[in-house]
Amino acid sequence: MHTTLFSNAYFAPVQYYWHWRRSELPLMEACEHYIKQTWRNRCVIGTANGSMTLSLPVEGNAEKTNIRDIHLSDHGNWQHLHWNSIESAYNSSPFFEYYADDLRPFFEKKPNFLFDFNEEIREKMCELLEIETTSEKTTVYYPEREIPNGWVDLRNIIHPKKNWAVNDPMFVPEPYYQVFDRKFGFQPNLSILDLLFNMGPEAILYL
Repeated sequence: MHTTLFSNAYFAPVQYYWHWRRSELPLMEACEHYIKQTWRNRCVIGTANGSMTLSLPVEGNAEKTNIRDIHLSDHGNWQHLHWNSIESAYNSSPFFEYYADDLRPFFEKKPNFLFDFNEEIREKMCELLEIETTSEKTTVYYPEREIPNGWVDLRNIIHPKKNWAVNDPMFVPEPYYQVFDRKFGFQPNLSILDLLFNMGPEAILYL
């Protein structure tokens, strides 16, 4: 069975779901320490002013805390701000109204743990994308040098500060329609929200 190791992520980029779709057994990293400035607490959407990063605020000295124990903060009313930004960016996209009712509830509650919140989002996105893959969670932490033979480790490959074109040559994103492509051209590897709202049921064919 082909096992692929993924990090927890907030509305992960298209690259993430491209690999998830192809993995026979996606394995979610549940035993690592939290890592700042990664997709674990942020995503990037396409707006009228270009790409925008949405970040989840976390509490405490997060870097020394297990990913499953990271608490989300209420600081800055981020739920309201994130949904307003998403709605503003995509309300003119072909499928925003079609999926809005499925996603708006994530921004109407006050989630407690980052890991659980992200997993709820990933499960909903897989449902909407019609990705029918059974996943598991790690029960121990595997350092990069101790990954079992045959596993694919994407935890630090799918990363906002790494060039996916260099680090992940398997992933070659083809252009698809985007709301602001006439203004900015095609913006590859944005949040999966971008693909879903712009392509709708055809998103699974793209993946």
